[in-house]
Amino acid sequence: MEFEKIAARFSDDGVYGVPADTQVVSAGSGLNVNIRSDVYASVRGHAWYSGTSTVTLAVGANASGSTRVDRVVARLDRSAWTVRAVVKAGTPGAGAPALTQQTGDTGVYEISLALVTVLNGASAVSVTRAELYAGARLRPATSSTRNPSPMLGELCLEMDTGRVRVWNGTAWIIVYSDSGVVGLNAPYSAWTNEVESVLQERSGTVHLRLGAFQRAGGTLADTIESRLPVIIPAAYRHPARDQYCLAYLTGANIGRIIIYSNANDTRAGQVWLTNKPTISTGHNVLPASGVSWVVD
Repeated sequence: MEFEKIAARFSDDGVYGVPADTQVVSAGSGLNVNIRSDVYASVRGHAWYSGTSTVTLAVGANASGSTRVDRVVARLDRSAWTVRAVVKAGTPGAGAPALTQQTGDTGVYEISLALVTVLNGASAVSVTRAELYAGARLRPATSSTRNPSPMLGELCLEMDTGRVRVWNGTAWIIVYSDSGVVGLNAPYSAWTNEVESVLQERSGTVHLRLGAFQRAGGTLADTIESRLPVIIPAAYRHPARDQYCLAYLTGANIGRIIIYSNANDTRAGQVWLTNKPTISTGHNVLPASGVSWVVD
């Protein structure tokens, strides 16, 4: 036990590799899964090696009437001090079973390798990747395969999004992300884009620069709102709060612009010109710059 207590901090739990590697567990013939050869992992500082050839594990039949989700784990069993890959059966209709992670002198400790879906009466299974990867104190993962049992302060790099996140005890919070420059022009016959509208998301905050627009669709009465030729992609919309900014209009006039949040049923991500005087064909709309909001 003294070895485990020390070694568990020398090496993070997980498979040695990255999500771009070939999956560790794949569907086998019938009610079986295959464990890929030559895979190494660390479980509480104890080494696991899958072997020099493919290992086949049996999956239990399912006659429950509901879909069952099993979990393939690498399990440290302290009764024999062994680490083995095993199939941990789930409860039909209840989702995947939780990991057992006992850290005392006895018991078992598991890390995830894959999820196995077994339909009612199935003669074959399907496998979803769920490997936990060891990291250099910054665990590689994807946005859908972050550690299901993180420690406070744990960091991960999502290889599919480029985001770095930290576990604050309740949620995975963005530490770093960068979308690059995202163009927002969305052609609309009532307006022309004179200057491109762009945004950039950085570390959970969106920074928007609306461009310039010229009226092309005839006179717009002062009581009529109008959608501008811009759309905010879903990933960059505020989840619940609309944003507002001012715009300078031809004739030394001022209007109001509303950037609708993802919560709006009919205008989510759209940008509308409101609270303005009458606008004629050829008049310009010059929005104020520097609108920003939090997305995560």
